[in-house]
Amino acid sequence: MVKTYTMDLAGRTLKVEIGKVGKQANGCAFVQYGDTTLLCTATEAKAPRDGVDFFPLNIEYSEKFYSIGKFPGGFNKREAKPSENAILTDRMIDRPMRPLFPKDMRNDVTVENMVMAVDPACRPELVAMIGSSIAVAISDIPWDGPCASTQIGLVDGQMIINPSQEQWDNGDMKLTVASTAEKVIMIEAGAKEVPEQDMIRYIYEADAVNKQVVNFINSIVAEIGKEKQPYVSAAVPQEVFDAIKTIVTPEEMENLVFTDDKMVRDKNMDDVTEKILADPRFAENEEWAAFVGDAVYQYEKKTVRKMILKDHKRPDGREITQIRPLSAEIDLIPRVHGSAMFTRGQTQICDVVTLAPLSEAQRVEGLDPFVTEKRYIHQYNFPAYSVGETKVSRGPGRREIGHGALAERALLPVLPSAEEFPYAIRAVSETFESNGSTSMASTCASCMALMAAGVPIKAPVAGISCGLVTGDTDDDFVLLTDIQGLEDFFGDMDFKVTGTHKGITAIQMDIKIHGLTRAIVEGAIGRCKDAREFIMNGVMHDAIAEPRKEVSKYAPKIISMEVPVDKIGDVVGQRGKTINEIIARTGVKIDITDDGKVSICGEDQAKLDEAKEMIRIIITDFEKGQIFKGKVVSIKEFGAFIEFAPGKEGMVHISKISKERLDHVEDILTLGDEVTVVCLGKDRMGRISFSMKDVAQN
Repeated sequence: MVKTYTMDLAGRTLKVEIGKVGKQANGCAFVQYGDTTLLCTATEAKAPRDGVDFFPLNIEYSEKFYSIGKFPGGFNKREAKPSENAILTDRMIDRPMRPLFPKDMRNDVTVENMVMAVDPACRPELVAMIGSSIAVAISDIPWDGPCASTQIGLVDGQMIINPSQEQWDNGDMKLTVASTAEKVIMIEAGAKEVPEQDMIRYIYEADAVNKQVVNFINSIVAEIGKEKQPYVSAAVPQEVFDAIKTIVTPEEMENLVFTDDKMVRDKNMDDVTEKILADPRFAENEEWAAFVGDAVYQYEKKTVRKMILKDHKRPDGREITQIRPLSAEIDLIPRVHGSAMFTRGQTQICDVVTLAPLSEAQRVEGLDPFVTEKRYIHQYNFPAYSVGETKVSRGPGRREIGHGALAERALLPVLPSAEEFPYAIRAVSETFESNGSTSMASTCASCMALMAAGVPIKAPVAGISCGLVTGDTDDDFVLLTDIQGLEDFFGDMDFKVTGTHKGITAIQMDIKIHGLTRAIVEGAIGRCKDAREFIMNGVMHDAIAEPRKEVSKYAPKIISMEVPVDKIGDVVGQRGKTINEIIARTGVKIDITDDGKVSICGEDQAKLDEAKEMIRIIITDFEKGQIFKGKVVSIKEFGAFIEFAPGKEGMVHISKISKERLDHVEDILTLGDEVTVVCLGKDRMGRISFSMKDVAQN
């Protein structure tokens, strides 16, 4: 039986059909918002996966080009690997949903969202977030949802709920908030320096809409939702914990955990594991021995949480508001266009900036018809050696792509426009060492590298992460400034905020609990503001206070100009002959757009100026009295033809070559001579006429 449910959501109809398609999935919803249509499914494996110590959840967002009436690009006319946007959407769906699944479940769960039609007024990413929640909520998969997501845009100072794609792309804020019926569970934002109090207000405007959507989903579940099925728990038996505590007492565990050196702590935990496995109760009991790794992790976690929550004692001895030791430097890599390194405790990022012509901007093919290229690219790499491990590199994973996108979003609002700075910009963050919030260190390092490269950013940007440990009630919690890896793993939240002195540029919030109270959200945002001000005013300012006035001598020099649209053909010439001649003579690279914007790129400033002058001459409407320099390209009995720009020639009559009478042009001129001429206008045949004798020769 097909069931159809509808609600009004931000002035448009959200329609959900259940039982029409995908009947063999555990849960399936055919979701339509405006004309944007997605098939959202949830499936669960029948048995737990062996050999894993985590809940294996997989979120997929599948972009189909038929949804916008296009063929995929390239030779293979089939959708290939997920786009960057698809990966980021996967992560955004995963973050609010994962905490609501049982932590001790080991059955594989896959949530798939297939984009089938796109209405530019209704973003498919938003529909996927809502559809994923519906599919799991109505299924028999154990889950403590539903949750819902709302997006907020800011256009001309006006808040827009679930904006269109154009409003989303061109507005001053991109805010996504996910909530359960009670609390906010996920926040992601990119913004043009939005003040903290305004951001908090927008977050809770979205939360209010989410509660309406959650009520709508609950009404569907109440009517057709399946009973949740039992699962095999992978929790460590209590008797195993009890035995371990007789081998390693809580006091001993606290002493072993209490160190600011990650490698020392890891070694201590390895020794604890060996000590437990050597005990006869475990050495002779394979069933108990199988739980030791997870049990030690849980024991360490409980110890750290107790120390923080009850004693306000952090593993490395810091105060709860204290930032680890900071250092920063620039120009550590020779010959690159800009470089900087930022270190915060045992977290260290080196960022390298490269400048290139605008034609090198990244082309983007996706379901967003309003974005065709990215002028600024930020990429993040996380090698295994940064955490003392060994692993073969297989290219960037979802985490690396997500961290790069966060730093990119953080810095994008302060970059100059293409008119102000006609360069494509690539920043690459290399993780040298990792122990907590490398994405925020990446933001700081990238900001300094941009300034070192001579990119005239509008304001410095810094970022910091705030953690959380909660107790038994909503009022029992501790916020931690600048969390290290251990506090991230064992804590309840990783709340990252970047911004300038003026306001927020990006937020990304990950949590492991069922939501945050408003007091926690406001406290975390305030704590991050204080910390980033401290970082910007101190170590970053000391390393580089403002952008350099010029780009590196190793960077390409670029000058820009505009030509009238009706003159573009003159500059390009037939089959590109004219523009190629300019390039051949000067050695520069020239890009020209359909609206007449010209970018000239090269290393020699004199050659850049020469190319610009050639283009200026080509587009000039010639008037009497204008002076040009040119080369003799043809000699006739009646005069000589002078090329004063590629593809542009004029004639000097024999009577205009010299003040004295000439019998032969060759008496004065030979092919290839460089001469100065003055324009006399056009002759009877419409040709440009020049005079040499009326202007001084070099």
